[in-house]
Amino acid sequence: MPKCLISIHDFTKEEILHVLDIAREFEKNKSQTLLRDKVIACIFFEPSTRTRLSFETASNRLGARVIGFSDAGNTSISKGETLKDTIKMVSNYVDLIVMRHPLEGSARYASEVASVPVINAGDGANQHPSQTLLDLYTIRQTQGRLENININMVGDLKYGRTVHSLLQALSHFSPTFTFTAPDELKMPQEYKDFLSRKQIPFTETSELEGNISGNDILYMTRVQQERFTDPMEYEKVKNVYSLTASMLKNAKPTMKILHPLPRINEISQDVDDTPYAYYFKQAENGVYVRMAIIAYLLGYK
Repeated sequence: MPKCLISIHDFTKEEILHVLDIAREFEKNKSQTLLRDKVIACIFFEPSTRTRLSFETASNRLGARVIGFSDAGNTSISKGETLKDTIKMVSNYVDLIVMRHPLEGSARYASEVASVPVINAGDGANQHPSQTLLDLYTIRQTQGRLENININMVGDLKYGRTVHSLLQALSHFSPTFTFTAPDELKMPQEYKDFLSRKQIPFTETSELEGNISGNDILYMTRVQQERFTDPMEYEKVKNVYSLTASMLKNAKPTMKILHPLPRINEISQDVDDTPYAYYFKQAENGVYVRMAIIAYLLGYK
């Protein structure tokens, strides 16, 4: 079985740190054509701008050629081809597959039928491990450490795969969590049980403004319309938090605001000009981290 990255649990703590170190090397020297004889498939069954372009940029910077699709509507899947057959076919053409799919568990299934490494670029509300690694990279870059981070996760904690993956990855490093969400979008019980088993402290609140002063990282998320089956439920919570510059007056000077993007209304434009805003640099870091993941899975690093 080729080594894959489907869930953040597929990497040990040592592997996580190793990938972050390689990413730092790539950030210093952006073009390293290690993979000039490789072909990478980016197959996106669900829309994505940042993740897809970031993986394609990472592949190109490593010298690989990229094939794939960004809309399953233009493929044989629209004729009824199964996911299994699509993955088997694509495996024959390439050295590595990057896949996003709306169904939870689809990426794990793909890794079981593929003959090449598979990277999960998001499967439904389940996991998004490359985002998690770039989040860890960004936390370490801004705080100088991963240990003992006080992180406040805000917004859609129920469906947000980025917060689920990040919570599990940070569990290696003795964090303290604040979960800020309305009742409808609270952190699922299974993740709270996971933290309790590891004796990692967390508090839950629905109030954002009074809970920023102790944070090292304020991790904002958007309420994801595409995960709601009931449009009325979405309308009720879509604008539940909106972070403005005036709310940051008691923040630690070193505090940074992260967001997996795209943002809708949850971070006001006036926050962009504050020293706390770090989400665009975070997105840029995705290229270096994804270069590192690809190079590592293909045995080059």
